[in-house]
Amino acid sequence: MIDRAVGAMRAGGAVVLPTDTVYGLCADARQEDAVRRLYRLKGREEVQPTALIAAEEEAVFDALPELRGRSLLHGPYTLILPNPARRFRWLTGERPETIGVRLPALGDDADAVVREIGVVAATSANLPGGRNPRTIDEVPAELRAACAAVLDGGELPGTASTIIDLTGSEPEVLREGAVPADEALARLG
Repeated sequence: MIDRAVGAMRAGGAVVLPTDTVYGLCADARQEDAVRRLYRLKGREEVQPTALIAAEEEAVFDALPELRGRSLLHGPYTLILPNPARRFRWLTGERPETIGVRLPALGDDADAVVREIGVVAATSANLPGGRNPRTIDEVPAELRAACAAVLDGGELPGTASTIIDLTGSEPEVLREGAVPADEALARLG
């Protein structure tokens, strides 16, 4: 299944991967057309940003060299970071000067897929306004059917990542998710 998911993403297709929070609808972040298809598949407006996920910091720094030397939180956090070169415009929504980055704790199979691709566009594998999927069965059937590969990671926590904006003078929690806001801010030190 790992080879099938990697092949599908390289060919511009979407896959469902388990993360450390919820099931994600994923595509190769470097392929603009693949990400735009992902948006259409989900029924998501392109003005909404989508996170870039990676299995390791080095992959983030290769994709976004301006961030090199920055400390990144691993786990159930999405960090909104400066994107001065306006890279991955198809992921940034209405704020091309920023980009969401996530380094989730992935299970073995999902980790292998993400490491092979490098950087992946990931949004929750639900339809707009739908519940965050904790299990494969909670991923809408039409999304599963449209994906070239679906990796089952068992039951997940089901609470989305905590989003922290680090582009202002002070960190700001935009969405409290898997980690409470005060704990997330404390982790930033």
